[in-house]
Amino acid sequence: MKISNTQKLVISIVATVGLGSLGGIFTIAEIPNWYAGLNKPSFNPPNWIFGPMWTTLYVLMGISFYLIWKLPVSTTRTQAIRLFIIQFILNFCWSIIFFSMHQIGWALAEIIAMWVFIILTIVQFRKLSIIAAVLLIPYLLWVSFASILNGSIWQLN
Repeated sequence: MKISNTQKLVISIVATVGLGSLGGIFTIAEIPNWYAGLNKPSFNPPNWIFGPMWTTLYVLMGISFYLIWKLPVSTTRTQAIRLFIIQFILNFCWSIIFFSMHQIGWALAEIIAMWVFIILTIVQFRKLSIIAAVLLIPYLLWVSFASILNGSIWQLN
């Protein structure tokens, strides 16, 4: 069965938003309790911003992934998809490490690895689609900010 480009677009967005939202399961219960009790830097954004921000980023990631997935099969495309999956797994695991396990230092190490894999994904995506690469820039910027925030919370606690 051949999947149409429209189906690939829907699958890409639903999968990234859906799987990304699963990370929220590990986060939501910890926000009013453990996270609320942490010392945070002055630049810590209000909690309400994270949901809309991540939803927007996951939609952009889904569109970006779709732009690569719809291309003809090639070694470069396969490598791009692998890198995307690795960074996405790291994205998912960060919530578990930070919020469920309360391992702020390990979460910092993990988010740095995620940041590196986002860069590698952008570089690989750019070989195939400049638009797909550009759509990941807001994600890279947010993860850069989140890395600084994670590091600051680790230092303060």
